[in-house]
Amino acid sequence: MPTIDRIQGYADELTAIRRDLHAHPEIGFEEVRTSGIVADKLKAWGIEVHRGLGGTGVVGVLRGKGAGNKRIGLRADMDALPMEENTNLKWRSTIPGRFHGCGHDGHTTMLLGTARYLAETRNFDGTVHFIFQPAEEGLGGARAMIKDGLFEKFPCDELYGLHNAPDLNHGEIAILPGPAMAGADFFDIRIHGYGAHGAMPERSKDAVVIAMTLGQALQTIVSRNVEPQQAAVLSITQIHSGTAYNVIPAEAHLCGTVRAFADEVRTLIRERMRTLCAGMAAAFQVEIETDIRDGFSVLVNQEEQSRVVAEVARTVVEPANVFTRAQPKMGSEDFADMLQDIPGAYFWVGHDGSVPVHNPGYILDDKILPIGASVFARIIETRLLANSHA
Repeated sequence: MPTIDRIQGYADELTAIRRDLHAHPEIGFEEVRTSGIVADKLKAWGIEVHRGLGGTGVVGVLRGKGAGNKRIGLRADMDALPMEENTNLKWRSTIPGRFHGCGHDGHTTMLLGTARYLAETRNFDGTVHFIFQPAEEGLGGARAMIKDGLFEKFPCDELYGLHNAPDLNHGEIAILPGPAMAGADFFDIRIHGYGAHGAMPERSKDAVVIAMTLGQALQTIVSRNVEPQQAAVLSITQIHSGTAYNVIPAEAHLCGTVRAFADEVRTLIRERMRTLCAGMAAAFQVEIETDIRDGFSVLVNQEEQSRVVAEVARTVVEPANVFTRAQPKMGSEDFADMLQDIPGAYFWVGHDGSVPVHNPGYILDDKILPIGASVFARIIETRLLANSHA
């Protein structure tokens, strides 16, 4: 079976919605226009709308034809990235420094397509919660919605989410049971040394030298402390220090991220980072502040819900194009925090184009909009089977 004909009939309208969202990107917790469009669309289709969860989050509630009491959540993220777009698209970003470089405009549009179809057909028995989440890109939007009582106000027995995947081909869908995406920490390390003239280094406690030494030492954690069979990454992504050619700076600031698929590995890395910073501070007789923050949980797909996604996906795309043992991704996704509360699964929808997400030249292929929407819709019609009274 292909994509749902009725949803395929929405393709042009879905494309128009997606391109409008793309041209007007909003970053985390600033999705005022986006959430307004989502809320207006849901209301127009007769779906009960709730706004304000997690700041700019939106939840739509739709009940099916029967008396079933099972509830399923479908989630899409809405935020863009704080980066420039480098494409020549007619619908490119109109806001400097804002870009839907991860395709969340597509995810939002797919879920809107699902919502419209289910509102028109209601061929299910139970309740669907359409969860439009803000601030996925490292700002804790999922946790903000949960803190605001998302699952107390809108209980879910199961939960599903998706992401576009330019590393897959168009018409391919991947779902990985078990740990599928890494947990992530973000860190800031501030070195407080003692400045001096560049010609008189003996009078300084050189924050730059200390930062370089510490940076090298931190890179030994994964190679020498983490078991080789455990995947982990520690990346220093920013170094800030100095203002002049002839001034040895007193301060240096290192920033970066840690990724791993096991919480015990993340704990080990944090402990080793703090130990190395403390040792370096003692060795160089300076103060080093170490701030390591839990950004994302490990995303774990449940076996049952992963099986559901795989079976449903085979009715939307060619069965041979559904991959159930895809490679885990070192990237992170805060849908993981929702999956800690509700059993569910997160899957990837492939599309044309090879430019990766978070690249200024990334382009989402609009042909996948009916595919993602159809998978979501068939999950509901399969798990909330009409007349089943589940």
